[in-house]
Amino acid sequence: MDSRAKDYGLDLHCTMILEAYREFLPSFRRVLEIVLSELQRIIDESGLFISGIEGRVKTEESLAGKLELKGSKYRTLCDITDIVGARVITFYGEDVDKISSLVDKAFDVDWKESVDKRRLHALDSFGYDSLHYICSLPERLCEGESLPALKDIRFEIQMRTVLQHAWATISHDTGYKSGFEIPREHLRNLNRLAGVLELADEQFSLIRSSINDYRRKVDSLVKGGKFEEVLLDGDTFRSYLELNPFEFLMKRIAMINQAEIQKSSSMPYLKVLQDLGFTTLADVENMRIRYTDAAYHLAVSQLGGTDIDIITSSVALQDLLTVYIISNGGGEKGLEKMYTTVGGPSAYNAVRAKQVFAAAAELPFMKKDF
Repeated sequence: MDSRAKDYGLDLHCTMILEAYREFLPSFRRVLEIVLSELQRIIDESGLFISGIEGRVKTEESLAGKLELKGSKYRTLCDITDIVGARVITFYGEDVDKISSLVDKAFDVDWKESVDKRRLHALDSFGYDSLHYICSLPERLCEGESLPALKDIRFEIQMRTVLQHAWATISHDTGYKSGFEIPREHLRNLNRLAGVLELADEQFSLIRSSINDYRRKVDSLVKGGKFEEVLLDGDTFRSYLELNPFEFLMKRIAMINQAEIQKSSSMPYLKVLQDLGFTTLADVENMRIRYTDAAYHLAVSQLGGTDIDIITSSVALQDLLTVYIISNGGGEKGLEKMYTTVGGPSAYNAVRAKQVFAAAAELPFMKKDF
């Protein structure tokens, strides 16, 4: 018998369980490695964005304390299902259920031992806990392993939100669940805190759901061409660009010199549009329709007679905005501001604005009544 077992003052039965723990400790550690690796894999493949994954093998001291309190309920070491433990922490409550589905497919779940502690609270109390699955490794994850009995080792996977995790940590630190008597005043404050966290968790999920609904609605409106109902922002402008609204103009411009079109983002021009007072996608679409021919003539004046054979795809929108700014009295300063907004401060911006404005002033489109 290992003399260290006497240090804990355990009875013979619990001492034997502790000795078995020492014998299987390398196997426990290997199971944890496999579990954490598999959790990371399935979450990465799912595309879910989570806060983190944690894991641990219960220490000997912790196990001894557990045996001291309730060792009689365990017949063997195998009856203790949380020696190996992993935890997945999500940002949203609904993602806990998504993770649980992934865990169900990746591991063998003991449904009789597993428990959803989120559903065990009394209606008049603020309980807050996580989803606990008791699992074992499937055969496929044990193949080629040299350590014995990995398949027989059960482990616990907890799934909870960031705020549930915060509450669990706080309640553990304060002794809320330790069994010690807590003064009523402090207990009431802890319950209030749990209620706030639970409400915040629900609201975060509700807000995300509402935002996703809004994005789906906007996407539908954009694809349906109902631009007047869509406010101009980063998400809506990106959806608009996915329709390739400037493709026709871009191809016309490229044909001037038979140039190759190099893909580039038009997103930097969003700030220019907003600074010019565009508030909906209809404003952008109306500009595109109204100024397309003028923008083409501007491009002809800039590219004609040159040997430029590569142009970026954002040139179409840039030329549209150039015509719009000049036609609406923005002048050289307006052009310089656009160049600065898109490319950053540069002494060349003013020179470029002066040259473009002077060249554009001589074009026929400037004499038309826009």
